[in-house]
Amino acid sequence: MSAAEDAGFMHQALALARRAWGATDPNPMVGCVLVEDGRVVAEGFHAADGGPHAERVALTNLGRRPNPGCTLYVTLEPCSTEGRTGACTNAIIAAGIGRVVVGTADPNPDHSGNGFAVLRRAGVAVTTGVLADECADLNLLFNNWITRREPLLAGKLASTLDGRIATRSGDSKWITGEVARADVHRWRRLFPAIAVGAGTVLTDDPQLTARREGSGVACPIRFVFDGRLRTVVAGHLPRVYTDVFAAKTIVVTTQHAGSGYVRKLRDQGVGVWIFETASGRVPLGLFRARCAKEGITGVLFEGGAELLSRALIEREIDYLMVYSAPVLFGDDRAKAGVSGLRTDRLAQAIRLSGVRRESLGDDALVRGRLVYPDKVNVDETVFSLG
Repeated sequence: MSAAEDAGFMHQALALARRAWGATDPNPMVGCVLVEDGRVVAEGFHAADGGPHAERVALTNLGRRPNPGCTLYVTLEPCSTEGRTGACTNAIIAAGIGRVVVGTADPNPDHSGNGFAVLRRAGVAVTTGVLADECADLNLLFNNWITRREPLLAGKLASTLDGRIATRSGDSKWITGEVARADVHRWRRLFPAIAVGAGTVLTDDPQLTARREGSGVACPIRFVFDGRLRTVVAGHLPRVYTDVFAAKTIVVTTQHAGSGYVRKLRDQGVGVWIFETASGRVPLGLFRARCAKEGITGVLFEGGAELLSRALIEREIDYLMVYSAPVLFGDDRAKAGVSGLRTDRLAQAIRLSGVRRESLGDDALVRGRLVYPDKVNVDETVFSLG
């Protein structure tokens, strides 16, 4: 096979893997195709945690022994440990596969490269690194979790070209178009949790569910950051505390909140995480640690500007997604997406690495991992940590 042909079949394996978008956590998404004489004869993908791996699904779907010269394409290095479903390397060798083409190595440092070594010792030809960046990007949450043993905390912004998320009067619906907003719901389906601040809940009364045409409604864990339970003091409880998914809402607060309000939330079936802090703000490092303890692999911070700004100041956002619309406000009193940092020199700027760009109708998405400078200066006149 030529490099171009290998890439083409790997693209098909990636498309298969994406069929399980948001359904495999905490496992990775993996796709696999079997190719004989330049033609796909079977395919498979890992559909859910605990289910068979993509390679075994493809071999089962073939329904016969592969022909000599059959090539297996898979987006992630085949596992070489027994686990719950048996080592995929054993299944590949037993099937008589002569060549395996892999997108990316297992990110787990304890296992990385072991599958390749097992296959090669058995006489299987192994080609690695085909569409490696795309295959790694597919599993942002899994890769972060397996290497760092902590959740990926990602921020999301939808802004004008000049970085504004609302007019001076607060008008913000809608800055981005339908295609970009649909993409947000796609990412909501991937992340096991979403986080917003109390101001967003009080102003917008959001549903915080993943709604996509043809896919039904999915509800991730919904975190509401409310250090003094302002959202409960209000006479009318927000929908995230009263809808059919209320049990999937967790209010993140502090000991400064009234015990009566905590009881009111719990009576609604809403979860409450209480953190000890000198101020009324939740230390985001403690929140990250609690998520890790609970096995939550990723949290998408959707708003508002104060929560995201504070997370950047505390260096607790790992990844950023910015949806940019071809709109200009040109108004210094319009609401900025982030604030509170004092950047006197370019060397003090927060940058993105591993940047990926996508066009979404007239809008654009730029996303990547955050790289923080050695020191972050806080402009106390704009933003206070409290």
